[in-house]
Amino acid sequence: MIAFLKLALRNLGRNRRRSFFSALALALGFALLLIMASFLRGEMESALQTSIRLQSGHLQVRSSSYDEDKNSLKWEDLVNDPLALCAQIKALPGVKDATPRLIASGILVARDQSAGVRVLGLEPEAPASEPYRLGLLQGDFLAANDREGLLIGKPLADKLHLSVGDRVSLSVNTSNGDVDEQRFIVRGIYSTQTYAFDSSTLLLPLAKAQAMTRTENYASLIFILLNKMADSEAVRSRLTSLPYSVLDWKEMNEIIVQFEDMANSYMSIFYLIVLAITASVITNTLIMAVFERTREIGILSAIGWRSKEIVGLFLYETALLTVGGILIGLILGLAAVGYLATHGFYIGGMGMSGFLIGDTIYAQLTLKDTVQLMIVTIVITMLAGLYPAILAARLEPVDALRGGKHA
Repeated sequence: MIAFLKLALRNLGRNRRRSFFSALALALGFALLLIMASFLRGEMESALQTSIRLQSGHLQVRSSSYDEDKNSLKWEDLVNDPLALCAQIKALPGVKDATPRLIASGILVARDQSAGVRVLGLEPEAPASEPYRLGLLQGDFLAANDREGLLIGKPLADKLHLSVGDRVSLSVNTSNGDVDEQRFIVRGIYSTQTYAFDSSTLLLPLAKAQAMTRTENYASLIFILLNKMADSEAVRSRLTSLPYSVLDWKEMNEIIVQFEDMANSYMSIFYLIVLAITASVITNTLIMAVFERTREIGILSAIGWRSKEIVGLFLYETALLTVGGILIGLILGLAAVGYLATHGFYIGGMGMSGFLIGDTIYAQLTLKDTVQLMIVTIVITMLAGLYPAILAARLEPVDALRGGKHA
């Protein structure tokens, strides 16, 4: 084996430039795959974690008739006495926070401009409200007893040309089907770095949202955060006795999970195309080597080398090019992934239906993804090296010694 490696290394060294650029082509292809895999992983993880943090929580308790797309405020679609229920849930092991949320549709009017908004009534001091407290850019955060203040996202503030202290008019639907309009003061402007959420969501203290929508002592849902995502099933099983539906993060983010599976399938095809292109460079390199070393191959056959030994020699050369390409690709790919993991890739106001994607996507590369890509790269390039290896092994010794025809 050592002798084969030395001989294969010497053969590749005969044309160092060609060997280097063949390995480099594979390296660039492998580095691209690492970047794409880390970008996809980062995008899906960002969408899931952002949705859990801002919209779904790890678990939700809500009426079985509640339709989140319609933001119904009918009492039969809401959770009764939510504060008492939250206290009961908070006592369960593994629960970080349980807080009521009231969601309504509304229209925000500022001077001669208006925008449809999603009104989110929340407990300002709840741990689950931390993303909004930490994301406060200007002004003051809401207080539980504030009856005149609201918070708006920065994209919405920019759209309506609003600043802290400005007065606005908010109209919302009520539980009895009427529309209530009241004047508010912009207490602050927040940003969760999620354009789709910040551009449409307006925050009110829960008590004020309940009073305005005529839903006192009711909430749309109970938003539950856990210490560990893996505890969702255990905590959910303890809530089965409640007269409400209990949904976990998988059910509420099903579209993200399905999209990730679909994206992985399409990316697998993309990976194979990239590797096939880069592997063809190695195939071409070895085929050229066969033509250049025809007489040498004939001599090896004449002194007793069998076909499988000649095939093995060329496969060793393929393996050396592959290992070299993967090592260079790891250096280039990990450097790029490290940069994107730290600085991210800004996508601004992009978004998809059913997704809450942050304004910046940070690359995430797992050891599993790296190992899988390495294995696939090795398999494809070794298969690509089979053709020139077999081509060399099928040379007739007499023709090869004459530098002539090959079978």
